[in-house]
Amino acid sequence: MATEIKVPTLGESVTEATVARWLKPLGAVVAVDDALVELETDKVTLEVNATAAGTLSQILAPEGSNVGVGAVLGLIGEAGAGAVAAPAAAAAPAPAAPAAVATQEASDVLSPAVRKLVDDNKLDASKIPASGKDGRLTKEDVQNYLAKPAAAAPAPRPAPPAPKPVVASGPRPRADREERVRMTRLRQRIAERLKDAQNTAAMLTTFNEVDMSNLLALRNQYKDKFEKKHGGVKLGFMSFFVKAAVAALKELPAVNGEIDGADLVYKNYYDIGVAVGTPQGLVVPVLRDADMLSFAGIEKAIGDFGKKARDGKLSMDEMSGGTFTISNGGVYGSLMSTPIINPPQSAILGMHKTQDRPVAIGGKVEIRPMMYLALSYDHRIIDGREAVTFLVRVKEAIEDPQRLLLEV
Repeated sequence: MATEIKVPTLGESVTEATVARWLKPLGAVVAVDDALVELETDKVTLEVNATAAGTLSQILAPEGSNVGVGAVLGLIGEAGAGAVAAPAAAAAPAPAAPAAVATQEASDVLSPAVRKLVDDNKLDASKIPASGKDGRLTKEDVQNYLAKPAAAAPAPRPAPPAPKPVVASGPRPRADREERVRMTRLRQRIAERLKDAQNTAAMLTTFNEVDMSNLLALRNQYKDKFEKKHGGVKLGFMSFFVKAAVAALKELPAVNGEIDGADLVYKNYYDIGVAVGTPQGLVVPVLRDADMLSFAGIEKAIGDFGKKARDGKLSMDEMSGGTFTISNGGVYGSLMSTPIINPPQSAILGMHKTQDRPVAIGGKVEIRPMMYLALSYDHRIIDGREAVTFLVRVKEAIEDPQRLLLEV
């Protein structure tokens, strides 16, 4: 008996995926848990594995096709069974005709005048209230039924406006020297969300700079012991920035909130999204309850996220939610940027490249390792004072990292 290969549950609010590629050819022998097909959603790429051993006997959803949750992608036949064309769908049994017993019984006792009135107006006699003797239908019953105005049908809800089709720009003068590639679902979704954020939020960005001298010294002093104690987990900068951000969020809850309709939602939990770049686009896995994690727990989780992101193995649960996001453009050499909010969140912290710069220290010019920080925020919920204070608190914590250890 053939085993169906079905589209699994794709995660919150995701109902459709695109078949990116089949990892096994038609007719291939497969074992349980073998990866068969790769699906691409607007949030993540995932593999569908075999639930039975046998032969990939049918591929019902070719590469590039859109499929919904629960759709059958193909079939696994018994081992050694040859691949065959998809069988024609079995004819669905004709729906049973509506019961006409009551109508027939009523029509058997109708007078000729009543029967003619019913037939001429194509009425169902069983649905007309009867007032005659023994429950018989009279001519007056039919006339009263016809005279009664039909109940006004509820106005249909207007369909949402269809999105404007995105069309190519037309003939291009140097098309022979260009390459045209279809946007992936993930890239399309990224584009939509970023544009929605700009269209919806009253987005502003405020900047500050942080002296990284003390953090670099602390890291250099303890990185080897840290790595040895925590089984190869490396001590990076991100754990300090996550800790600093959480401390600032606790002081300034609006930065951790969101707008829901006419309500402001303040969250007493701290799920920090960490933006990770992949060949397919930017993804934002989430550190759940980051305030409860140790420095090692944060670094390990971020390292795991990075590996999963590169391999396309992030799950929908790991990508969903988040109350605040941190993006580190510095890993690519960015000196300054204005990050875009990740809706429905209200703010995002941008880290940048650490670079030696001359700064005034105690009336003297010194060369210090400096980093620009940027906070993009939704001015509808966060005031300028709160945004600036948030960055100042992060700056203070990073410049004096012992504060994070003592929680002061």
